[in-house]
Amino acid sequence: MSRLEWQFADEPVSKDYVEKIGNNLGFKFPKDYISCVAVNNGANVEPEIFNVGNREKVFGTLLSFDKGNDEFIVDVYNSYKKTLPNGVVPFAFDPAGNLICFDYKNHEDNPIVVFWEHENAWDKDMLIREEGLTEEQAEEHARENIFYVAATFTEFLDKLHD
Repeated sequence: MSRLEWQFADEPVSKDYVEKIGNNLGFKFPKDYISCVAVNNGANVEPEIFNVGNREKVFGTLLSFDKGNDEFIVDVYNSYKKTLPNGVVPFAFDPAGNLICFDYKNHEDNPIVVFWEHENAWDKDMLIREEGLTEEQAEEHARENIFYVAATFTEFLDKLHD
């Protein structure tokens, strides 16, 4: 972990505060993430490259736990909630506006890390309304934009490279 260099963090926050925000969103954040984000709130990191399949992606910034920040995790979650599959919670942006997320589906206690691509992502309510999809079909459609990255947050950080 020491090979990572976190930069431009917001003020640190307490682990309890991070946990509370997660609970308010309806999710139990993993301990490794809570420890990291409490200290590196809203930071970016070097090295910043990770792979999604055989494509290279870039880690942008951790979402912030500072209510005044444009990338406050609660606001980001709420603005993407209608597009993201159920059980998916963003914790970071890439520079292109995609999200790096926890996916709790089938992993309630220890969510996997996934990459959410915003290209071709649709509001699920709109798909139901305008395309006549069922809720289940809209959810399946939303899942097409999710790509596996790592089994845990720590494994995700270990996969970052130049």
